[in-house]
Order: sequence, then C-alpha cells, then structure tokens
Amino acid sequence: MTLRFEVEGRDWPNRAASRFVAVGRIRWHVQVMGQGPALLLLHGTGAATHSWRDVAPLLATDFTVIAPDLPGHGFTSGRPIGGLAMPAMAGAVGDLLDAMGERPDIVVGHSAGAAIGVRMTLDDRVAPRAIVGLNPALLPFPGLAAKLFPTLAKLLFVNPFAPHIFAQIARGSGEVGRFLARSTGSTIDAAGVEYYARLFRDPGHIGGAIAMMAEWDLDSFAARLPELRVPLLLIHGDRDAAIPAKAATDAAARVPGAAVEIVAGVGHLAHEERPADIAARILAFARQVEGVR
Repeated sequence: MTLRFEVEGRDWPNRAASRFVAVGRIRWHVQVMGQGPALLLLHGTGAATHSWRDVAPLLATDFTVIAPDLPGHGFTSGRPIGGLAMPAMAGAVGDLLDAMGERPDIVVGHSAGAAIGVRMTLDDRVAPRAIVGLNPALLPFPGLAAKLFPTLAKLLFVNPFAPHIFAQIARGSGEVGRFLARSTGSTIDAAGVEYYARLFRDPGHIGGAIAMMAEWDLDSFAARLPELRVPLLLIHGDRDAAIPAKAATDAAARVPGAAVEIVAGVGHLAHEERPADIAARILAFARQVEGVR
C-alpha cells in the first residue's frame, strides 16, 4: 500500500498549501504558506506535515513556511542515494530547497528533524540565522538503550514483514492513540491521532520510519555539534517519554551559546499539544536573533 493524497490525504491539514515537487529520484510533498523570510519545518521520525497543522499557520504570519514530508514518510515518494541516513536526508532536503529557490532564514526541526536541520547547516546546505530544535534528538540514547535501540531497528529493517505487522497492529481500534501516549508522553486531540493512524496503517510509511532509525548515526553527529556557529534554541517538554529533557541540556552544552527552554506539562509532541505557546517561543527567538544582528 502507498499513501494516496486523494484518499488518505483527502482532508489533510492545510491541504490547500500542498504541492508536489519532483527532484531527482524523489517526488516531494511540500506545504508552503505565508509571506516573508523563509522558515523551514522538519518533522521527526514517523511523522509528516500534519504534525505542523496548527504551528505552521501561526508562523506564516511572519514567514514563508516550507514544510516537506521527509523521504520515506507521508506523501513523499522515492528515496535519496544513500538511503535514509542523516547525510543523505540532509542532502536531499538541500536539493529540494535548491529546486524551489528557497534559502531558509530560520530552520525548525522536531526530534530527528532537528538533527537534520543542524546537519544541513554543518554541511553548508543551508545558512540560517537561527535554528530551533523541538524535543530534539541530537545525542545517542543514554545507557543500555544506546546499544539496544539501534540493534532492534536494524533487525526490524532487514525483516520484510515488520512494516506489515506494525501496520496491521495500527489498524486495531485505539492502538495508535495508546502507542502515542506511551511512547511520547503527549496527549493530542482525536484528529491528530487519526492522522498518525493513517500513516501508521501504511507499511511504506512504517518501513521508512524503521529504515531511518536503522541508518541513523548520532555518535558521529554529536561529535560535530561544537562546530555549530548558528544561534540555537532547544525547546523541550518535561514529560517527554521518548527523549529526556537532560538530553537537550547536554546537547546545548556542546554548542557555543545554545539556549534551552523546558516547557512544563507537555511531552515529545509539545508543538501539537500547545501550538500557540511553541509558535510564540519560535517567533520570539527569531526576533531576538534579528535584534542582535
């Protein structure tokens, strides 16, 4: 099964802002809205543009917002040379921006999307004046999980039945909502759960998420964090069940001048729980950086 924009995306959030852009081997689903300097939104593993459904319109009051479905996710089809490893993903998003003629002024990434945004900057694919990471995945998992998680992802990646098994489980009543609550520590509305359910019922989307996790190398990436010379703000929910808040403070300690804001009462999907709060923090940081130029 492949996600179809005319079926699963029939009432996709901000659908009027959607367009499809072919670049090399990839046909991208991208949402563009607003006016002003460009702001790039990069979702996390297993998500898609729907995760920005409430944040993007708020940011579009000040920026031209560009939000793609990453390769292997949502309604984007095809994969870059090099698979879904971080360097390949960063390069592919850079190629998309080149094809669109866009140069992001601000880069905002959620979870693994934050790592992609930082990697794009380190690789000179973008030159933003600021980066914001929301519940960012910038460091290897702590303790035993650092060994077990990548190994499990690789085992699932080589099993061709794994995406179909997960997709079948996702078709069960209430399964996706329970999974999101357990794995993220967030409580999102029923519409948000339904969008995730559509994604999780698709073996192609699940396979993309598994492949991304299996090919992720945060150890070498973390070693490059001190090279970053762009103002960085990390916003993290204190109830995040996926990534502890300490990971944000530890990552910020590696980047000269980086700042951290801990948001009380929200989990890994903080931007879906409190979109107005998160958008306000992003806009305030953008204005702060502009003010010191």
